[in-house]
Amino acid sequence: MLCVKPRPLFSPPFSVTFSSPKHPKRPFTLSTKSSKTSITMSIVEHVVLFKVKDDIDQAKVNMMLNGLNGLVSLDPVVHLTAGPVFRTRSPISNFTHMLHSRYKSKEDLNSYSAHPDHLRVVKENVLPICDDIMAVDWVADNDPLPLSLPCNSAIKVTFLKLKENVNDEVQGEILGVIKGIKDGVSGIQQITCGENFSPARAKGFSIASVAVFNGVNEMEEIEGNEEYVNLQKQKVRDYLDGVIVVDYVVPSSSSSSNL
Repeated sequence: MLCVKPRPLFSPPFSVTFSSPKHPKRPFTLSTKSSKTSITMSIVEHVVLFKVKDDIDQAKVNMMLNGLNGLVSLDPVVHLTAGPVFRTRSPISNFTHMLHSRYKSKEDLNSYSAHPDHLRVVKENVLPICDDIMAVDWVADNDPLPLSLPCNSAIKVTFLKLKENVNDEVQGEILGVIKGIKDGVSGIQQITCGENFSPARAKGFSIASVAVFNGVNEMEEIEGNEEYVNLQKQKVRDYLDGVIVVDYVVPSSSSSSNL
């Protein structure tokens, strides 16, 4: 199946309310080679994890994914992909499907979340067949280019739940460790991280990151750099109360808007 490029689709399928500051705290400049002008944006990463019920017919699962991916034409979305989880690396996680989307601002995520088409798909195709759903949203700490991820890109999503006594300074140190991973691990094309701003469906996980690779082979090479990865884990392990790591591959039928 050819990889097409319309738009992406999903936003929190639940009645989650997002704050919408008129002046984003972390704007960045997005520049392109084709233009000398620059656009100030605060790209928002939105990840939803789904646990489909064990006894659900595959046809209904396909309807859910088709419904979500069908929302790709909605204006607020700049990238969206939804499909089955490639691998779960955490014993506390049994999610079966994932959605990853990007927006130009928190306001755009709000608009997408409240759109009638989105609410309809969630009500008719998502909620009836899922045992569990969680969503995490954060403002990207850098400009993740390209915003629209190519087909067969591999994605590693990590959610961190911090212990209650962790202060803001330590949170900043943890984010710094995550940001530095790209310099120590080859093959990472993009990595963003940030603090979750939508706690209602995040199950207490407050820090999130997404790392993007050209494909599964490049993602697997992280395991070959075990010494470096373990060193980074040791730096943050004492502050954590839980970790969810999910690997995902962008399917050929996923769609993204041109930007």
